[in-house]
Amino acid sequence: MRKLHVAVIGAGRLGGFHAQKLVRSDGVELVAVVDPIESRRNRLAAECRTQALVDYRPLLGQIDAAVVAAPSRFHHPIALELLNWGTHLLVEKPLCLTTAEADQLVKVAKRNGAVLQVGHVERFNPAAGPVLSFAEHPKYIEAVRTSPFSFRSTDIGVVLDVMIHDLDLALSLVRSPVRRIEALGLSVLGGHEDVANARLEFESGCVAAFSASRVSDQSVRRMQVWSPRGFAAIDFAARKTTLVRPSETLLRRELKIDAIAADETLNREQVLREHLRREEIEFAPVDAIALELDDFVQSIRGSRPPRVTGEAGRDAVALAERILERIHTHAWDEQAGGPVGPMATARPSVIPAPHFKLAPAPFSMPRREAG
Repeated sequence: MRKLHVAVIGAGRLGGFHAQKLVRSDGVELVAVVDPIESRRNRLAAECRTQALVDYRPLLGQIDAAVVAAPSRFHHPIALELLNWGTHLLVEKPLCLTTAEADQLVKVAKRNGAVLQVGHVERFNPAAGPVLSFAEHPKYIEAVRTSPFSFRSTDIGVVLDVMIHDLDLALSLVRSPVRRIEALGLSVLGGHEDVANARLEFESGCVAAFSASRVSDQSVRRMQVWSPRGFAAIDFAARKTTLVRPSETLLRRELKIDAIAADETLNREQVLREHLRREEIEFAPVDAIALELDDFVQSIRGSRPPRVTGEAGRDAVALAERILERIHTHAWDEQAGGPVGPMATARPSVIPAPHFKLAPAPFSMPRREAG
């Protein structure tokens, strides 16, 4: 079988991970690493023993597939041009910055028969697997995702950078339209929100609460899910899943809790353990990006949808866009003309953020942006 000719566009941190794994992948030939920063592309190309290019356009029509790991604001123009040539794509999250852009990419991919996969890598975390099958028809979801500031992804805020992982997971669990959103966010270091909180109500009756911060002193990646049949908790970082299954007696509301409380001869903790059966599952470390890339290759080879389709990536962007709309219209006091949106505190009229000077080239970015 002929090897797939694949290029990596963007030689930053994530692009480096993808290139390093693709060069070791059977059935794949990494034909190029593309980045406008000479030192970065040359370093990665030398490490992966492939060619370094400043522009991806010479590859149009010459490659089977590509990984787009450029800064988020370049995802749409790069992906659109490649998809118009029928190139299969794995685009790092977020797929795009707007729903309209994402809709266009999904449409063009479908028209040209190209696989469009989105890099929501948390879907390949083994700790998430049991919950997807266990927590059918969830009624409440709570997710917290925090980390110290990484000096990456400065071209987007915490919703598209961090929270979007949990938005994608929640949408894959609930499978119901969102009818109401409340959200607020704060900019701490730059021109975008660095802290955000959102509360969602779905048509199914499910409620979900999301908290995200990229200026925390702690790294937390956790989710809890309540469903009619039980409770699930995920620690993504530790790859640990906790499942709690209520007894049939509890589900039928037949447990006489007052009688148990009054009977001092009973071992009450043992009673609770019998009716709230707890299971903890710890998973061995996995290379989620390698699994993601393998899924991408197998989707191309087998003409099947990837685990995270372009449509799923589009839905996550659409939800993030609605949350951002609420963040930017959130009023911080009752006075007319008071502070609104993530810039709730006084700031200079010009924000000296890394993305302030936008280069005119389709793929040219400051060193500290995403990718």
